[in-house]
Amino acid sequence: MTNPMTPDVQNRLQWSLFSLRLGVFIVMLMWTLDKFVNPGHSARIFEHFYGISGSTDIVAYVLGALQLLLVLAFVAGIKKRISYGAIFVMHGLSTLSSYNQYIDGFNNLLFFAAWPMWAACFALYLLRDQDVKYTVNS
Repeated sequence: MTNPMTPDVQNRLQWSLFSLRLGVFIVMLMWTLDKFVNPGHSARIFEHFYGISGSTDIVAYVLGALQLLLVLAFVAGIKKRISYGAIFVMHGLSTLSSYNQYIDGFNNLLFFAAWPMWAACFALYLLRDQDVKYTVNS
């Protein structure tokens, strides 16, 4: 089947997907770096939002290292089905685990920014085959 999109539309789609990927990457990278810069913050997040207590700095560093590999694969477009899918699931779990923040929405407005980012992750996953600008061929 041939691609019905004009070259101009295809080019705009590729730039749009690249900008979404870069935007999601920036947020995910900061969350990843936080595990190294402030591992105690990660422990508090695990306990407060996920009910996991007793996390140590070592756990934060290991999770940070694994997350860094995933985030770098995502921004590079490596193994898109896996990396884009994992980013979508990971961000979805983070978004949904914050359900208490949405109940008192006007005192937690920043948490609502997670929803359009999750939508961007979903769009990137669905359109991963068209997201080819500045990606590794894999």
